[in-house]
Amino acid sequence: MKKAIVSVINDLVTDQRVNKNCNTLVELGFEVCLVGRKKRDSLPLPERNYRMHRMNLLFEKGLFFYAEYNFRLFLYLIFHKSDLLFSNDLDTLMPNYLTHKLKGIPIVYDSHEYFTETPELVNRKFPQGVWKRIEKWTFPKLKDVITVNKSIARLFKEKYGNEVHVVRNIPPAHGSVHPMTKSQLGLLENTSIILLQGAGINIQRGSEELVEAMQFVENAHLLIIGGGDVIETLKAMVEEIELSERITFIPKLPFEKLQQYTMLADIGLTIDKDTNINYRYSLPNKLFDYIQSGVPVLASPLVEIAQIIDKYQVGECIENHNPESLATKINSMINNKGQLLIYKQNCKEAAKVLNWENEKEKLIEILAKYAE
Repeated sequence: MKKAIVSVINDLVTDQRVNKNCNTLVELGFEVCLVGRKKRDSLPLPERNYRMHRMNLLFEKGLFFYAEYNFRLFLYLIFHKSDLLFSNDLDTLMPNYLTHKLKGIPIVYDSHEYFTETPELVNRKFPQGVWKRIEKWTFPKLKDVITVNKSIARLFKEKYGNEVHVVRNIPPAHGSVHPMTKSQLGLLENTSIILLQGAGINIQRGSEELVEAMQFVENAHLLIIGGGDVIETLKAMVEEIELSERITFIPKLPFEKLQQYTMLADIGLTIDKDTNINYRYSLPNKLFDYIQSGVPVLASPLVEIAQIIDKYQVGECIENHNPESLATKINSMINNKGQLLIYKQNCKEAAKVLNWENEKEKLIEILAKYAE
């Protein structure tokens, strides 16, 4: 049996895209090992049909963390047998590429975002410059590159000349999920649920304005599920403006548990700001999670997101991030029950197309040659 080592810089449990990639490799006959890192707040590893290895690191963020992770990953890749290297995002690419060159192992690179233009880097010239140099040195030499949408694929093509495959981050069909009631999950039965979910609830993603908007939203409860660098700021805001009874924070959850909450939402939010190239051309997986769960979407009018909403008529776009304007839009959607039902039905129809069972055929086509 051929062996594939899949590497990612996170703690493995909540990354849906990487899990789907691993399962597809298993379907193709690979023995898979997923390598990541262990954090202080990491969830326990679930049972999966592939092996997982988490590295305990001395550092959890910053320059020393990235240096330590890349060095440790390089050692792991060098001293473990594999027939295929599958690198997820630019922060794992260098050790994978070096191993590819030294050992002659094929490499596949999956870029989940336009990494060098993330808001965490755009105003930090030194680290941004380091990542840009790594990308410039490695990217043009790669044969199989995957990314999440056509806009980012086009940017890479224009910059480096590579043909880039598009495999969107779409969840599996929810047919086997057993729904729960609001009361079973500790939610009020007669209150509308507004949901913001994600592993990267970070700066410039509209969450601060959303919390302020809840002062003006009627008869609704906001769930913020996941993690990110603004969570503590958001909690402080909630305390300051006395909204703790109307906003609930839930830490990151395994995907199956998260689905239970998502299915109960009346509106699902994805409201990133158009402040950088990465967000401008993003196509977040939560958009497809909402659709697959039959939840109408309220979103920023970003290029890729707006195309999905317009094509499938599954929700609406905001006009701006002003808190009162956001609240007006949320109130309008909640109060228009007839239109919400139409959006829900459209979500169900869109889900028949927008599911991993259909999307993974593109990935299988890319990976099949390595399984032979």
